[in-house]
Amino acid sequence: MSPTSSPPTLALQLAVAGLTKMLKGIQVLDLTRVLAGPYCSMLLGDMGAQVIKVESITGDDTRKWGPPCLKGESAYYLGVNRNKKSIAVNLKSLDGQQVVKKIAQKADVLIENFIPGKMSEFNLGYETLNKINSKLIYTSITGYGPTGPFAKKPGYDVIIEAEGGLMHITGEDNRPPVKVGVAITDLTTGLYAHGAILAALFERTKSGQGQKIDVSLLECQVANLANIGHNYLLGGLEAQRLGTEHASIVPYQV
Repeated sequence: MSPTSSPPTLALQLAVAGLTKMLKGIQVLDLTRVLAGPYCSMLLGDMGAQVIKVESITGDDTRKWGPPCLKGESAYYLGVNRNKKSIAVNLKSLDGQQVVKKIAQKADVLIENFIPGKMSEFNLGYETLNKINSKLIYTSITGYGPTGPFAKKPGYDVIIEAEGGLMHITGEDNRPPVKVGVAITDLTTGLYAHGAILAALFERTKSGQGQKIDVSLLECQVANLANIGHNYLLGGLEAQRLGTEHASIVPYQV
C-alpha cells in the first residue's frame, strides 16, 4: 500500500465524517410526529443540521409505542429521533405560538405534518412565517396533499399502501394482499421530503429565498410503483401478486 492511499475502513470513516458535517449551520424546526416527518428531520440531523423537535405537552405519541423500551422510551421513537433537541410546546396557546415564531425567525427549514389548515389555525401557516423569515423552507407532509376531497383526512401508512396499489402487488398470488413489513410509505415519503429540502436549500443559495414544499403519502406511494405503474401506462398490464417472482425477469424466485 502506498503512503498516499487509505485503508477502506478509514476512507469510509472520512466519508461518514464529511456527510455528518454537510448541513452544519442549518437549523431545522421540526413540528412532526410518528414516522414520515421525524424520519425526514433525522436524516437532516445525520447530515449535521441542528434539529429542534417541538412536541406536544404529552410528547410524541411514539414515545409510548413499546415494548421494547430503553429507560422508558420506545425503540420506535428512539429509532427516528436521534440527533435532535426536544422541547414541549402547547401550540394552541399564544405563548406557545410565540415560542415557535421566535425559533422560526432564525430557522432554515420547518417541517410539519398536521392536516392542511391546522398550522394556520395556530397562526403558524406558511404565509405568516414567510413574512417573518422569507428564507424559511416550509415543508408540509400530509396524507393526501393540500387540496382535493381527501385533503382533511389523516394519512396512515397501511391505508395508503392499499389505496396507492402497493398491497395489491404484495404477497402470494393465491392469498389476500398484505402490507410491507415496515411502514414503507411513511419512510419513502420522508425520503422524498428530505430530497426536496436539500434541493430547496441549494436553490436558496442562488435566489436567497425560501419556498413552500408539499409532500403527500399518496403521491409518494403512487410514484413508488415504478415499473409496475409504467407497465400499466404503456402496456395496459394490470399488476398482480407474484410472491418473490418478477413480472419481467427470470429466474428471480427465492
